[in-house]
Amino acid sequence: MVGKGGWLERVSRKVTEWAGSSVAFAIAFGVIVIWGVTGPIFNYSDTWQLVINTSTTIVTFLMVFLIQRSQNKDSYAIHMKLNELVAAIEGASNRLISAEDLSEDEVKVIRDHFRKLADLAKQDEDVTCSHSIEEAEADHQRKRTARAREKLTKPPKSKAN
Repeated sequence: MVGKGGWLERVSRKVTEWAGSSVAFAIAFGVIVIWGVTGPIFNYSDTWQLVINTSTTIVTFLMVFLIQRSQNKDSYAIHMKLNELVAAIEGASNRLISAEDLSEDEVKVIRDHFRKLADLAKQDEDVTCSHSIEEAEADHQRKRTARAREKLTKPPKSKAN
């Protein structure tokens, strides 16, 4: 079994889970209500305002990193799962394994290949059929060749007046 990481990872995971809970929202909402209610007590002073501004700035600063950590971890996990599926499916294009590591230009090239695949699929009569790019191109070429042969072997239709 893979270890659960160091103490910092464990703490950040727990804080991330807690921060996304209803209890955390209720506490944050309660703090805001208490702060608002205490406004008249402190005559809405600069210190009173500074307390909430400083507190929310600190919490926001820390939450940005927790949210990013959580998104990165989820993203990595999804990429690994997708890579496993691409690698396991016969006929799938292995070009897509670790596609998240490609440059923008490389992604555009692959996107263009899939657009071409979509165009070829639109020409296919069987809408349930699935292909890799290479299979679709070969199948399309085979069909074009067969149609061309068919045209050559059929006698031209005569026009009756």
